[in-house]
Amino acid sequence: MLLYIHIPFCDSKCSYCAFNSYVDKFHLKTSYMEALLKQLKYELKRFDAKPHSIKTVFIGGGTPSSISAQLYKPLFEFLKTYLKEGIEITSEANPNSASLEWLEGMYELGVDRISFGVQSFNEKKLKLLNRAHKSIDAIDAINNAKKVGFKNLSLDLIYATLGDTKELLEQDLKIALSLPINHLSAYALTIEEGTPFESKPQMSKENLELTSWLFSKIKSHKFQQYEISNFGTYKSEHNLGYWNYDDYIGLGSGAVGKLDNKRFYPSVVIEEYINKPLQSTEEELSKEDIKIEKIFLGFRSCVGVSMSILNTHERKRADILVKEKKLSLKNDRLYNFEYLLADELTLFLSS
Repeated sequence: MLLYIHIPFCDSKCSYCAFNSYVDKFHLKTSYMEALLKQLKYELKRFDAKPHSIKTVFIGGGTPSSISAQLYKPLFEFLKTYLKEGIEITSEANPNSASLEWLEGMYELGVDRISFGVQSFNEKKLKLLNRAHKSIDAIDAINNAKKVGFKNLSLDLIYATLGDTKELLEQDLKIALSLPINHLSAYALTIEEGTPFESKPQMSKENLELTSWLFSKIKSHKFQQYEISNFGTYKSEHNLGYWNYDDYIGLGSGAVGKLDNKRFYPSVVIEEYINKPLQSTEEELSKEDIKIEKIFLGFRSCVGVSMSILNTHERKRADILVKEKKLSLKNDRLYNFEYLLADELTLFLSS
């Protein structure tokens, strides 16, 4: 199984962010981390966790680097028995809060991978997205992480933003790939409900030709694309676990867990979560729900889709796509050539 830990605290709210996060609840940090430990103990029993059964850990947010390494210590101490040997443990971080002290503290706890929310090295674009850091902060933070000893480093870039040009994106890539990273995530800006950008739909302007160029440029630097938004000389085991439909514990306010055909949703209201960390709403997934999700995830990634889950009609549709060379078939598994067409392929198969 996988373990996801959600940290809902942020120094500032980005204009595009729809994740469960707060910029005004810092006084709750200690009690929130205590609630996480309570939920962790409960979930390990619910998932019938055995020693070394947790394959990966991912700390996301929000901003995990807004929490001191010391506050994570009780969680890591309790988890020791359950962690697989040589486990990948990732933490997201923002350049402005990932201090040298924080990086050293997380490294000592066993975190071996940092994913930096950079988004751009262009100062105007950073301001447009309401990011709390400057380009130099990102460069310094990533170099510091390398000095501390982190072998696996990733950064996020955002594209399809108003004002993006080939020159701007090329410069972002040039700086990104000059840094000691072995993984890069490139996300199209999407306009979500409840975000400052909701009233400004013009902020997102995707040009598929530019997107294709960007992906080709990343791949030309030997960063293999293994999912629609992820590239690297290193593949994140945690990401692959989601796409393989592994079970995962979801800790924290706004997290999601999955066990067999059930999903668990702790409260998104941080005060409610702190008071009742063992409570969550449940969603039961039908066999059809699970199949559609496996197809969708498989076509978006290198994982592919097993022919065994398809019905007769879907197999015939798959045969058409293979003959048209939209999909390849290997060892009774379908693989997608062009991740940008994943949604269309899923719809075609199930229509």
